[in-house]
Parts: sequence; C-alpha cells; structure tokens
Amino acid sequence: MKPVLQVALDLLNRDRALAIAHEAVKGGADWLEAGTPLIKSEGMDVIRNLREQFPGKTIVADMKTMDTGALETEMAANAGADLICLLAASDDSTIADAVKSARKYGVKIMVDLIGIPDTIKRAQKMEKLGADYLCIHIGIDEQMQGKKPRQVLSSLVKHTSLPIAVAGGLNSETVADMIQIGARIIIVGGAITKAKNVTKATEIIKKAMIQRKKIKTDLFKKYDTQELHKAFLLVSTPNISDAMHKQGTLEGIRPITTGFHMVGSALTVRTIDGDWAKPIEAIDKAEKGAVLVIDVNQGRTAVWGELATWSAKRKGLAGIVIDGAVRDYDDLLQLKFPIFSRYIVPNAGDPKGLGEIGTEVTCGNRIIRTGDWIIGDDSGVVVVPQDRAQEIANRALNVKEQENRIREEIKQGGSLGSVLKVKKWEKKIG
Repeated sequence: MKPVLQVALDLLNRDRALAIAHEAVKGGADWLEAGTPLIKSEGMDVIRNLREQFPGKTIVADMKTMDTGALETEMAANAGADLICLLAASDDSTIADAVKSARKYGVKIMVDLIGIPDTIKRAQKMEKLGADYLCIHIGIDEQMQGKKPRQVLSSLVKHTSLPIAVAGGLNSETVADMIQIGARIIIVGGAITKAKNVTKATEIIKKAMIQRKKIKTDLFKKYDTQELHKAFLLVSTPNISDAMHKQGTLEGIRPITTGFHMVGSALTVRTIDGDWAKPIEAIDKAEKGAVLVIDVNQGRTAVWGELATWSAKRKGLAGIVIDGAVRDYDDLLQLKFPIFSRYIVPNAGDPKGLGEIGTEVTCGNRIIRTGDWIIGDDSGVVVVPQDRAQEIANRALNVKEQENRIREEIKQGGSLGSVLKVKKWEKKIG
C-alpha cells in the first residue's frame, strides 16, 4: 500500500474545517478526516459537506465508537464516509457488528488502539474480527507529557498484516521515520491545521513522506524535559495562563520596565519587610540562569536595589521576582535587568538575616517551590510547577499555534467573532 497522508480536521467549526480541507487538498492531502470534536460539534452533516465538496477523496469519520457499532457505522456511511473509526477498547461484539455493517454499506473499518495497554494482543483480535486498518494513536493529552508512537509502531508492525495508521503529534521531522518503520497511513492534525499556510505545510509533509527524509521544522513540536527552557522562551505568559486554565499568574506582581522575556528555575527566598540579608545571600547560592523569588509578605520597605541588581547581573541570574518592594528605580532602568515586584519605593531596611532560602514561599498569592519554572514578560509573571513543566510548555505552544492560525484567518478577511463562531458557543440560559 502506498503511504497515505490523512489530514485530521479536529476543529469545532464547520466553515473553518472545510476551508482548511480545501487548502490541504491543494497541498496533496489524500484522505480527509472529520475529527471527533468536529463530528460532535457539527454532527453527520459535516461528513455530508466533506463528501459533497471532495467527491474524489476518501472521507474518514473518526467516530471513536464504543457502543452501537452497527448503527454508528451505518450513520457515517449514509452521510458519505468511506472509512469509520472505532475504539479498540469496545466490546468484541461492537467491533463485529460494525464490521458487518461496513460490509453491507461498502465502507472500511479502522480500529483505534488509543489507551490499550497490550496493543499486540488487541490488534490481533481486531484483525480476526475483520477490521481493515489499525491505528496507533497517541492522544493530545499524552503528547503533552512527551509520549510518542514510535516504540508502539516498531513492536506492532511485526505482529499484524493489516495496514497501520499512526497519529500523535507528527510533523515533517517525524513522518518519514514512521513510514520507514512500517506505517502506511500518516495522520497529521495540528502541523497542518494550525499552520499559517496550510497548503505549504501539507506540501512539505507530503514531500517528507515521498522522499522518506526528515525535513527540519521549528513548529508543531513536542518538547522533552531537557528542552524546557527553549520551549518557555517561545511562549508568552498569556499562552501559559491559558494552558494552565487561568492558573499560575502571580497576582499584583508587575515588571518595573518592559521588553524582557524572563525564563528560569526558581530559587526561593523568605524574608521580612525591609530585611535584605537573605535576598543578597541567595545571589551567591543561586546557579546561573536561576530566578530569585523573594517572599516579603507584600512588605513596603525595599529589600532590593541597584547594588543587588549589579550583583545578580554579574552572577548571570535570569531575573528577580519580589512580592514586596524595590528601590533605586532610575538606576534599575539603566541596568536593563528583568525585575518584577509589587512596589517601588525610596526607603530600604536593614540586613537582620531573618528568613530562609530554598523553602516553600508564597508570592503573588501562589505557592512556589525551588525548582519551579518562572516565566515573566510585559504581561506579568507565571509559575509552572516543575512536575508539570513539560506538559504545560507543550500545551502553551499549542495555544500559541492555535492563535497563529486564527490570526491568519482574521487577516484573510474574517473577524474574531466570525472565525470562532462566538455566538454559537455562548452559554444558553433558561
């Protein structure tokens, strides 16, 4: 079987999905998938729309069926789908009935192995039940945590004769590898549907598939734990806030000047109002690239100023965050160093030496621990717990990429309201 490029239209809006589908077909897409979110949002009519507008293309209905296999297969087939996707987690009877219905209506069945622990055993059972294709699918939530389909594919391809589809954060750097291992259907979603130029993005991925060579990209990638600093530099604090469901923002903490993008691992400091001893000691203890997070319990007497900033800058720290006060504002502006604080005042206190370094602190009404990621820019500061850093970095990149695509659609003549169909998604009351 010649490798196939299947474009997953995992959107909520029919008009956007159809427009992107037309651009993808121009770029060489072979199969068009009505993704599960799109089907749930628009119903069977979106499959009818795809069939009407793309009569020569294979239309895939990603139903993710777990029950009533025959009924849902019939529904999708009658709407114009050529291939219907069910979940391998379904009962065997559901798969068997779907296969019977598929034979009746002249369509094919793809079984999605998402969430299956023993993929080989279940895949072999699906083959016996009459499935036409298998799909190795690393879900979006799993992708954010760094999971990849390569290992599962390498194992499964040796134990089945069915063509295997692969989905899960694929881009122009990874599709060739999947084909080399044995995948026959390459399912790409975001690397195409979130691209500014969908046609060009599709062409590049198709080229990588045909030539079986990796084509480097800086977009639509999932970052590993060793790459988090780079990942956080690519996103804004609003991107991160959205990725964290509006959590993580340090309330009341603002940059003393604009133009910085601060990223670093926290070294925490707790002190009392006006006591600048521990903040100064922390400079010497901090590693290069760290962000000092200083909890002064919103104190209004400065614990930081020009000389401390000189010291921090010479040490190579990434920045300073203070839930309290700084002074020497005019000198700090000249030093061009990322500083975020609650207050700017003229008066400083004395070095009494009270407090601790490296303990859990509260800053901007958020609990912060040493090792958490601190990101600051003109919009403010956010904290990302270190045990969720990889997930949040990748989710924030996803937010940014989604916004890039929406911006492009607005530039093409839409409005934010029309692109997102805001009125459709307003909460209905009464």
